[in-house]
Amino acid sequence: MSHRVILVVLDGLNHAVGHHAMGHLSALVQAGRGHVTYLDCELPAMSRPLYECLLTGNRPVDSGVVHNGIVRRSYGQSLFDLAVAQGKRTAAAAYHWVSELYVAAPFDRTSHRFLDDPSQAIQAGIFYWQDHYPDDHLFSDAEALRRRHDPDFLFVHSMNIDDAGHRHGGDSPQYRNAARHADIALADYLPGWLAEGYQVMVTADHGMNADRSHSGMLEEERRVPLWLLGGAFAAPGDLEIHQTHLCGTLATLMGLDHTKPWHSELIANHGAAS
Repeated sequence: MSHRVILVVLDGLNHAVGHHAMGHLSALVQAGRGHVTYLDCELPAMSRPLYECLLTGNRPVDSGVVHNGIVRRSYGQSLFDLAVAQGKRTAAAAYHWVSELYVAAPFDRTSHRFLDDPSQAIQAGIFYWQDHYPDDHLFSDAEALRRRHDPDFLFVHSMNIDDAGHRHGGDSPQYRNAARHADIALADYLPGWLAEGYQVMVTADHGMNADRSHSGMLEEERRVPLWLLGGAFAAPGDLEIHQTHLCGTLATLMGLDHTKPWHSELIANHGAAS
């Protein structure tokens, strides 16, 4: 088994809004082209610690990236590292904190914004630093990287939903409409990605509360949606999904050798869990 994979992270999207606001993603599921479920993120429910969790499988208390002010390269083995070490191509269109975790820290806007370096864990990248950088620009950046570099693993990370939540709160029309706009922007690219044979996972790092923040135990802060799009994914049923297992699940889907925890139940026609 060896599939090309795209991981889309919609920063700050909680499950409740994701459940009702994402019309195109829901249409793909209803058309039998994917599945949808949810999971509770690790703690603290903060961005940089959970980028690290999603991309290495390490909990924040284990990775040492325990809040957003930890500015250094990751000490863990990321999905980017695994892929490049085993001859795969990687790319990312993402917020600059991802560059700091897997390329170099601190981020330099001039030298680090555009990346084309086969020696790096992220071999091709376009990174932004404004939280209101438009999602439609971000997804266009991702598609440009895909067409130019034909990556086996593409990471796509948008910030507009999180930005709207911090400005207006998780129970606001601005937050809900930011989710709708992200769904519309994704609709321009998801069908093409699936037609090209990519398996696409769409999720969030954390959610958002009505206080315009996140980090703790409230359901609206921790519970996030998970869409699994493409024929290589299995229906999750009532499986309790762990955020720490997503990295290993994608690594398995890509045919990579690894020792990370993963959910065999999420991969179609796969045997017992490892």
